[in-house]
Amino acid sequence: MPYYRSVGEVPNKRHTQFRRPDGGLYAEELMGQEGFSSDSSLLYHRHAPTAIVSASLYEPSPDNQIPNLPLMPRHLRTHKVDAGPADAVLGRRPLLVNNDVRIGYVIADRPSPLYRDAVGDECLYVEEGAAMLESAFGRLEIGTGDYVIIPTSVIHRIVPRGGPVRMLTIEATGHIGPPKRYLSVRGQFLEHSPYCERDQRAPDSPFTVDETDVEVYVKHRAGWTKHVYAHHPFDVVGWDGCLYPWAFSIHDFEPITGRVHQPPPVHQTFEGPNFVVCSFVPRKVDYHPLAIPVPYNHHNVDSDEVLFYTGGNYEARRGSGIEQGSISLHPSGFTHGPQPGAVERALGVEAFDELAVMVDTFRPLDLCEAALAVEDTGYAWTWNRNNR
Repeated sequence: MPYYRSVGEVPNKRHTQFRRPDGGLYAEELMGQEGFSSDSSLLYHRHAPTAIVSASLYEPSPDNQIPNLPLMPRHLRTHKVDAGPADAVLGRRPLLVNNDVRIGYVIADRPSPLYRDAVGDECLYVEEGAAMLESAFGRLEIGTGDYVIIPTSVIHRIVPRGGPVRMLTIEATGHIGPPKRYLSVRGQFLEHSPYCERDQRAPDSPFTVDETDVEVYVKHRAGWTKHVYAHHPFDVVGWDGCLYPWAFSIHDFEPITGRVHQPPPVHQTFEGPNFVVCSFVPRKVDYHPLAIPVPYNHHNVDSDEVLFYTGGNYEARRGSGIEQGSISLHPSGFTHGPQPGAVERALGVEAFDELAVMVDTFRPLDLCEAALAVEDTGYAWTWNRNNR
């Protein structure tokens, strides 16, 4: 995270005695990235955060990854995913996966178990609904249009509020954050950044739960384990630092436009290990008198392009079957672009009302069984007819 926060009670000096009202010491915990050499936070627990009473193997259903063979563009309809009664962690349906990132979808109608992703950061995009993200750092309200960044190994749970929550899930094998070109050498957002610190939200008060023998599901590099903690992990009276869960609304992303069509990097919102996340939001479009507002045909030779369509009208895709909740996969090795007729229709248009989340990966993505079950198998051929 680019800036420091302090929440609740913390001592004046780090790594010094900090005593409970009964005279005992609070248990200090450092959460830090890259071997004490990057962002970190210090948390002060009522009980030892190391005290587990049991550990057992947990085996989730396999992903059953299938290479994109034969190589084709794909269209997945997430609103047809067989989600069933589910929570936001164990109910996820993996769709597109490689060794760097797992992209999935979930419809959550119940609280998740306590969960720790010890493999990497997670970026959740809330397509629809509202929930409370609860963690050792406190509680954070999230809702439609929010990106939620959960750092590696933060124990948390997601509690829907007022109905089911639809979310796109992006699970990394490393850390996710703002693009470095948006930040100063000291981590402040620069003036050309399309969002800044004022747009970010984080827990602002402690949230404590007094329970014993508490289960926590842990995804780690060797598989999954279920730990039982002697005391509830949400026993933190205060914390400070630059590492914590945070949220940012896609509606606060300020689009960068130009006289002619701008390339996708202007929409970049986050970067992760071998992938980027971009936001396409309602915006005025190109204002050169001869501008063509829709994208030109393009071939990203180093990346697979995933677009999740989450609101508005998708002018460049009209006639292809794309709808609310659709995911398109345009793989490296395939040239893609606007649907037939889209270029002519867009001439003279002054603004686009579209909302989409893009994930570009720099290694090819495999498809999972849940993706193939909701695929529009005719999508690959939609450029071969005039859809006026």
